[in-house]
Amino acid sequence: MKRKLLAVAPLMLPLLLSGCSYYNQFVERMNTDTLEYKCDEKPLTVHLNNTRQEVNFIYDNQQQTLKQGISASGARYTDGIYVFWSKGDGATVYKRDRIVLNNCELQNPKR
Repeated sequence: MKRKLLAVAPLMLPLLLSGCSYYNQFVERMNTDTLEYKCDEKPLTVHLNNTRQEVNFIYDNQQQTLKQGISASGARYTDGIYVFWSKGDGATVYKRDRIVLNNCELQNPKR
């Protein structure tokens, strides 16, 4: 019995590891919020991934992925070029220190 189990174990390993991958994807989806903002310039949809501590959104026809950075107040995410800064139900997007989306108000706040 031990020999059969040892012979089958290497075949089962990829199956077991793929289960971990599906579990990680499930957990990541559970920790992602979609935030809808109405900004002066245009609407903005932000995907907040708490597990990875990052936000994703489309700007300049490209997906921007920003990592959480240090902030004295609110939440700040950056990639060195773009900055998404939110506090309460408001947010602002900067590109190279220039505001590109201003007065963004959250449309689906969680209360």
